[in-house]
Amino acid sequence: MALRPVTRRSVSDQVVDQLLDDVVDGELAAGDPLPSERRLAEVLGISRPAVREALQRIAQTGLVEMRHGGATVVRDFRRAAGLDLLPRLLVRGGQLDTSIGRSVIEARAEVGPGIAALAAERGGPALAAGLEAVTERMAATTDAVEWQVLALDYWDVLVDGADSMVFRLMFNSLRAAYEPALPALATVLAGEVGQVEPYLLLAAAVRSGDAATARAAAARVLIPTADTLLGAFAAMGDDR
Repeated sequence: MALRPVTRRSVSDQVVDQLLDDVVDGELAAGDPLPSERRLAEVLGISRPAVREALQRIAQTGLVEMRHGGATVVRDFRRAAGLDLLPRLLVRGGQLDTSIGRSVIEARAEVGPGIAALAAERGGPALAAGLEAVTERMAATTDAVEWQVLALDYWDVLVDGADSMVFRLMFNSLRAAYEPALPALATVLAGEVGQVEPYLLLAAAVRSGDAATARAAAARVLIPTADTLLGAFAAMGDDR
């Protein structure tokens, strides 16, 4: 019998989810005022403190502006939000948004080679053990989901080696968006399982401190995945 921890979601969590979904889906447009705390409490059947907590949390995301003594106004999330919104944008209502998925894959393919080059310059031989440990586990798995998780672990080592806080925060957000979709993408990505050689070549370039070769090797790692996923997303979009 497989037991999993039971998660109790707070009232404010549920309010945040509803309001964020309405903003992202366009039900609440930029410039629209939200109902008052009192009205929201009445409609949602909850206390005003719970509403206030939810609004404060949404304001921290940049999606609304709480004006002192006035209304809470919706902001344009495309201009105001940060990468922490990506997980919510990628999977909405249990469905993968293929346009957001495309954006994630495109960003990964563009940024990855730069991370690899920096990792070679700044990390070099110090990264060898971490990369080797991950590639050994990749060589031993036949599971498509586990393979993709290990690929993310591999890039986690490279991001550490790149020693860039901006790249680290970008990677954290992209990983948080990408990981929940892995089970749905497992069939599409099954053909990658066992293709360890490109990762070994990239590890060798990083270990030797060769930034140019690491950049090229990173593209060799990322481009097949990007092409496969972009093709799958295009097909999914055509089916709608």
